[in-house]
Amino acid sequence: MIGRPKIILGAQIRAARALLRWAAVDLVRESGVSLATIQRAEAVDGETAMTLANASAVRRVFEAAGIEFVEENGGGPGARLKKPTKS
Repeated sequence: MIGRPKIILGAQIRAARALLRWAAVDLVRESGVSLATIQRAEAVDGETAMTLANASAVRRVFEAAGIEFVEENGGGPGARLKKPTKS
């Protein structure tokens, strides 16, 4: 059974960019999602109006860059940097 796709909130996008010190254009370059779409998504705190494809692309590049998204767990959803793995 396939679960519900994980959403990404506007506040999580803003937080992830801040953690990585990425400008919006960095996210555009890495994800292929337009600047206007990123700006609209970041303008809301909650669920964005992004298509599933765009939201997945944004989430994928953030996770590849070391961001871990924290789901609602009583303290609210968020984003954090993953601990580096020891070699």
